[in-house]
Amino acid sequence: MNPVFNQNINIQFPNHISLTIKREDLIHPFVSGNKFRKLKYNLLQAKAENKDTLLTFGGAFSNHIAAVAYAGKEQGFKTIGIIRGDELLDKIQENPTLKFAQENGMQFEFVSREEYRLKNEKSFIEKLKEKFGDFYLVPEGGTNELAVKGCEEILTEEDSVFNYVCCAVGTGGTISGLINNALPNQKILGFPALKGDFLNDEIRIFAKKDNWNLISDYHCGGYGKINLELIEFINSFFEETKVPLDPIYTGKMVFGVIDLINKNYFPAHSKILLIHTGGLQGIDGMNIKLKQKKLPILKTND
Repeated sequence: MNPVFNQNINIQFPNHISLTIKREDLIHPFVSGNKFRKLKYNLLQAKAENKDTLLTFGGAFSNHIAAVAYAGKEQGFKTIGIIRGDELLDKIQENPTLKFAQENGMQFEFVSREEYRLKNEKSFIEKLKEKFGDFYLVPEGGTNELAVKGCEEILTEEDSVFNYVCCAVGTGGTISGLINNALPNQKILGFPALKGDFLNDEIRIFAKKDNWNLISDYHCGGYGKINLELIEFINSFFEETKVPLDPIYTGKMVFGVIDLINKNYFPAHSKILLIHTGGLQGIDGMNIKLKQKKLPILKTND
């Protein structure tokens, strides 16, 4: 585990607002950001239950799939990934995420999108047990009580100076951990990466406080969707700060926060902490799509 640090964003904002980003993306070279946090206690639990196999779910470019594959290999587990989209079966070598996971020992089971929707059904899990034997189940995106416990460790004493803590939201585990560990004077703002109002209910399963709000205006059309404005923002932010942002989660959140600053959403003199949840492994896959669409690619180095 590498040390995480808070990096000041040296951009002048109106109303004396300051922006700092917590570089959770640097916590581990391959199990990055919130995936490290979510897996920490789940892997300890799998060992306590004497399981030797991890089984989980994810899509074609899933940060979670890549993280489970590497963490499993590092910790001595076999790993199985149930992948959404049976058309991907013969496209592993074309997909940077799946190729990486396979190279780190993950066995795949490709299922149709209809079948994938059954992933939480008891009968579907039983079928998987019949096929693969006993395993420790890690939910899609990694979110469960143990994941939230790990994410509660993101905020530290040095973060008490911030009025607002902002993060991207996928399955709701990361923001739940932040909510639970925030101080009374701190507001947690979540920026969903996908459409839909169901996330409020998902977060309430794990969150113990009411110090939070979701801002749903910056998903760029839905999960995995990206537009020219976001690409240009991510690239200019990298040029100015040398902080790479992923386009699925953190990029949209940072874009949203800066847009809200410019729209006077935050009170003057606010100190805002952005949580970088990693996910940079997905940029290679996104750049393949952008080239196909003849759009500019995302820059991750000079």
